[in-house]
Amino acid sequence: MGTSRPMTKSPLALAREALTVGEAGLPLYGSVRSRHDFTLPQLFAILVLREFFKTDYRGMVQLLDDLRDLREVLGLKRVPHFTTLQKAKQRLEKGGLSIPSWTPSSSAP
Repeated sequence: MGTSRPMTKSPLALAREALTVGEAGLPLYGSVRSRHDFTLPQLFAILVLREFFKTDYRGMVQLLDDLRDLREVLGLKRVPHFTTLQKAKQRLEKGGLSIPSWTPSSSAP
């Protein structure tokens, strides 16, 4: 079965797309009292990248620390702590937005 969207192997292209989707569908911040260090669209895009790289939260933080281009695409001034990503995923899922863990597709070629 074909896919209606082109697939990418580029983490930068995926980051741009995930950020665009997040900006279109999420508020900038989860609370008016939050520190506003990271936007919800940024955190959403990082969580999408985490699934793309098939890594854990600490691994994703390390990748962001190592990959300046990825930080620039996401507009990050600094790298979030891994617990920030864990809590963001919990909040996004609680709000009705599910970011499933990666599982291999049985229909993959």
